[in-house]
Amino acid sequence: MPDQKRIKFEIATPERVVLKEEIFQVTVPTVEGEITVLPKHSPLVSILKPGVLEVKKIDGEIEIISVSGGFVEVLLNKVIILADTAERAEEIDLERAEEAKRRAEESLKNIRSVDAAQFANIAAQIEKELARSRSVKRWRHLKGR
Repeated sequence: MPDQKRIKFEIATPERVVLKEEIFQVTVPTVEGEITVLPKHSPLVSILKPGVLEVKKIDGEIEIISVSGGFVEVLLNKVIILADTAERAEEIDLERAEEAKRRAEESLKNIRSVDAAQFANIAAQIEKELARSRSVKRWRHLKGR
């Protein structure tokens, strides 16, 4: 019989599996708001928004992952995340993420006439880089760095 205090967890992007292991809980940014999934959570499917995903592992360690969008599916004691992009906080270069955000914001300021698609692309880039920066900062705070 499976351990009722654990959740099978997997987060994958089109390029790779970012994390696959049994965990205690996960907090996920969705378009409806942030949700925390514990063992025996009600099933659901939701759309991810760019943000910070926090995974509490069985040993108590916290894993911070930046996501830029995608989907989350919660089943009984199983969570699957299919993310557009996902990066562990320790993999992210904070200075590069903040510079990319500044460039995207500058692009938005410099465009005189922008169509809805261009605006959405630039806004999504800004949100992604903001999520990456917040991930690193949260991870550094947790690690006391």
